[in-house]
Amino acid sequence: MKRTLVIVAHPHLASSSVNRCWINRLNQYHEQVTIHDLYSYYPSYKIDSSFEQNLIENHQNLVIQFPIYWFNCPPLLKQWLDEVFTYGWAFGAMGDKLRSKKVGLAVSAGIKKADYSETGHYKYTLEQLLSPFELTINYVQADYQPIFAIYGANNEPDYPDKITQKDIDKSADDYVNWMKKLGMLI
Repeated sequence: MKRTLVIVAHPHLASSSVNRCWINRLNQYHEQVTIHDLYSYYPSYKIDSSFEQNLIENHQNLVIQFPIYWFNCPPLLKQWLDEVFTYGWAFGAMGDKLRSKKVGLAVSAGIKKADYSETGHYKYTLEQLLSPFELTINYVQADYQPIFAIYGANNEPDYPDKITQKDIDKSADDYVNWMKKLGMLI
């Protein structure tokens, strides 16, 4: 059984500096981590829920990695949650397959951190916006972990507060250290 399954849900992974960098860094731990790219695996959005459930069952921990899209997750990830975290498997009388598994979110946010605050432009923190994930993870009796995030990941050419490649590389190291701190990597 591998230590950690990383579900990657980025609809445009090829153009993502951050998420590609994170995956490249995690590939150094291939004996402990399985990286599963939903958009490349399911381009037609037809999810094999039995396969996905089996994949989760064969890992000790789960990380869900995605960019923030309209203050939420990309659509395939929402569909994946709906079709994989099912009654009788994830919750309900016999649904205990996620019980006590560590589950964390690793997200890239296009705007700067100051805008994601109660006094910032959007009036909500990233933790507040992602609280439905925390509720879901708690509902299935998994062990919800603190969010890992990088801010300012907008790659539009005219975006004024864009992060640098040095920032992205550092975030990849921080991501690995976050997983190590949580016991998802050794």
